[in-house]
Amino acid sequence: MTRNEQPIIRSLPSGVPGLDLVLGGGLPEYSFNVIAGGPGSGKTTLAHQIMFANASAKRPALYFTVLGEPAIKMLRYQRQFGFFDPDLAGTAIEYINLSSEVMEQELGDVLERIVTETERANPGIVIVDSFPISGHNGGPDQMERYDLDKFVQRLAQHLTTWEVTSFLLGEYATEEQRNPVFTVADGVLWLTQDAHRNSVVRKLQVVKTRGRAHMPGLHTFKMSNDGLQIFPRIPEQTSKRAPQKRGRLSTGVKELDQMMCGGVISGDAIMLTGPAGSGKSTIATQFMVAGLEKGESGVIAIFEEYPEEYLARATARNPMIAKMIKAGKLELIYLRPLDLSVDEALAEILGAVERLGARRVVIDSLSGFEVALAPTFRIDFRESFYRLVGTLTATGVTVFMTAEIAEGFSDARFTTEKVSFITDVIIIQRYIEMEGKLRRVMAVIKMRGSGHSHDFRTYELTAEGVKVGGSLPEYDCIITGNPFLRSTSGAARENPRQKPRAKPRAKRRAK
Repeated sequence: MTRNEQPIIRSLPSGVPGLDLVLGGGLPEYSFNVIAGGPGSGKTTLAHQIMFANASAKRPALYFTVLGEPAIKMLRYQRQFGFFDPDLAGTAIEYINLSSEVMEQELGDVLERIVTETERANPGIVIVDSFPISGHNGGPDQMERYDLDKFVQRLAQHLTTWEVTSFLLGEYATEEQRNPVFTVADGVLWLTQDAHRNSVVRKLQVVKTRGRAHMPGLHTFKMSNDGLQIFPRIPEQTSKRAPQKRGRLSTGVKELDQMMCGGVISGDAIMLTGPAGSGKSTIATQFMVAGLEKGESGVIAIFEEYPEEYLARATARNPMIAKMIKAGKLELIYLRPLDLSVDEALAEILGAVERLGARRVVIDSLSGFEVALAPTFRIDFRESFYRLVGTLTATGVTVFMTAEIAEGFSDARFTTEKVSFITDVIIIQRYIEMEGKLRRVMAVIKMRGSGHSHDFRTYELTAEGVKVGGSLPEYDCIITGNPFLRSTSGAARENPRQKPRAKPRAKRRAK
């Protein structure tokens, strides 16, 4: 048999959004898999979701309940999920409760019952839920532990020899991965849930898959009324992007476009930073409207305001926002839970980009985004954010982000050190005190691949949006927030807020 004639292992769809991608294409047919994790981690729900996606009258599914909850109780709760099909339960899916056999008979009799039922039904899916994989959690009876380990190993051997796709569910600790059952298994799926500072994070790891390359790492998932949804950990963009025509895009603010020699470059990541109330969201909205006016679709992801409040404020300045949402050209995504993961946010944004064919994405704001993340994900926010921006811009999408800088009035900090290197363009806004009044100024301090103005320019927030004024060439120390006017002779006046310099003392004459 040549290499091209080798049999191909067929893949079965898991029925779990995101899991097939993590598995490298789906579940290998006739594989024996272990689904393991602690109580409440989602093992039973994951097994049911896979079973309902694959069971049929021709190739039914057998679900053996051993030491877990009775089948009637299990069905009462599983039927609440969207994947549950009552037409399959009792016909293409058969539940067999072995709890009485486990309590009253020998383990060999239990194994014989499983073998008999499997040979009778000729199923395509077999699930055994559940045995502790390594005995009664450290119980004192070593003989009982030995018998149970031996039983599980014999059961695994049967499951691997039958032409069925099988699953063994069990609770185990990390140190128990050396158990022989993991050696026999073709696939091992490990579910965990961790509570940290009032948030619960669920993660899935594919420890092992035989015959295919799975996606490594820990992948977050959530459980909803539809069952489990996996958010694959998007790999870093290590390969170069394909060459593409990268023109200029308007920000929706004419004078700001002029400061950037014609606008931002398509496919770039732009970050606009400034203090509260400086107009960051207003400019972000104008950037989106500029694209909508040219027929481009867009996505706005918000983290700080409720959608109704954001929409009312944005529509008040430009009615096109509500009009384009209704027309299906603009999608507003609200992401504010305090146990959010970066991969979940990215999945929501990418899904909207694909649905609309969007060319512009607004993230408002990074500060709110970081707060919305579960504490576990805030630790590696910079690495996760790098993957998010890299994935979006690799598709040719132009990303416009806002970030709040909460610094002292005279501080000259423009961005957070966490994310500034990731962006292609950085625009800053700040307040200054001038002639006893509070004024707003903006400047472009970074722009890859293009020249740009280095001026500070004043601007105002109006009912129509941001209106940019002129530069301030006659003032010095604008960057400090306390500028002062030059003298008419061209020499800089001494800042009235600075203490006058002390005059040097005269040296005493020697007597």
